[in-house]
Amino acid sequence: MTSAITLTLLGTGSPLPSADRAGPANLVQAGGLHLLFDCGRGVTMRLAAVGVHPGQLHHVFLTHLHSDHVTDFNDLVTTRWAAWPIPSPLPVTGPIGTAAFVDRTIAMLSDDIGYRIAHHDDLNEPPQVDVNELAIGQAFLSEGVRVASAPTDHRPVGPTLGYRVECDGKSVVLAGDTVPCATLDVLCADADVYVQTVVRPDLIRAVGSPRFNDVIDYHSSCEDAGRTAARGDVKTLVLTHMVPPPQPGSEEEWIAQAAQHFDGEIVFAHDLMKIEL
Repeated sequence: MTSAITLTLLGTGSPLPSADRAGPANLVQAGGLHLLFDCGRGVTMRLAAVGVHPGQLHHVFLTHLHSDHVTDFNDLVTTRWAAWPIPSPLPVTGPIGTAAFVDRTIAMLSDDIGYRIAHHDDLNEPPQVDVNELAIGQAFLSEGVRVASAPTDHRPVGPTLGYRVECDGKSVVLAGDTVPCATLDVLCADADVYVQTVVRPDLIRAVGSPRFNDVIDYHSSCEDAGRTAARGDVKTLVLTHMVPPPQPGSEEEWIAQAAQHFDGEIVFAHDLMKIEL
């Protein structure tokens, strides 16, 4: 039986470099479509690992413009443009500010774009990106796949968005970086899978760095994620983007914190993990 939705956790890391975890990125495949959510460090390589070229992406969705979630956006743009035989604009949806971010990215790439146009006769214009900026509402509808968006709370970073993907009665919520909030609860209601970036305040405080401590107040803890999952009556909670990077063998500690508030399935994410719905 074919799955309605396949979720691949391409990158489950955070701003802190890890040998085992690429930057935040999730691939949702549904209705014959390839939908990418965020494009952190190493995203093009992780896409290659699952057999998807940037030229095959049908849409890219950005939760917010923090560097760790968009750091390899430029690589997606260049690879789709210069290393794929079929020209097509890259469709991108994100919060207000995405269009300016895309313009700055293209400007940053201007030297490379010039080199490639000068060298390749079949490249005669810069890469094209079609941007849709949203505050709330339907972000995408095609081939029986609907993507809804709602604002989240990652202040002072803002605006930020979470997304809910629906297809054939199944649903996946990709929250991005956020603390618990009412709009996130709306997205999560009765979802099959809820993916939440999480931090461990106990481990962060133990480091004793004021700058590191700042991370706590604008991310969900494992316990926060468990409470959100319980309020939404979701079936499966996925913990990702762990800060600090988890030590080998510590998975159950992270899960146990969320399980204090949620008695459904809890998944501790690893790069290239697949969840079929």
